[in-house]
Amino acid sequence: LSLHQNKICRRLHVLGQMVTLLFLVFIIAAGGWYWLLLPLVPFVVYPFAWSGHFFFEHNKPAAFKNPLWAKACDW
Repeated sequence: LSLHQNKICRRLHVLGQMVTLLFLVFIIAAGGWYWLLLPLVPFVVYPFAWSGHFFFEHNKPAAFKNPLWAKACDW
């Protein structure tokens, strides 16, 4: 939690998680060839979270050191 002191950074993480869920719902609802996008779902959050770390927290995301643990902690 020490990497997430800035309120905007935390909000960008939440926004990224919501967009991830919306992306997943879209893939499921759309069907067809969109199922091919399913492997991209775990990575949708990263632009949101990383921009929060770089621009507002001024630190490196935990995903750089331990990506699997960071992904588990996201949920």
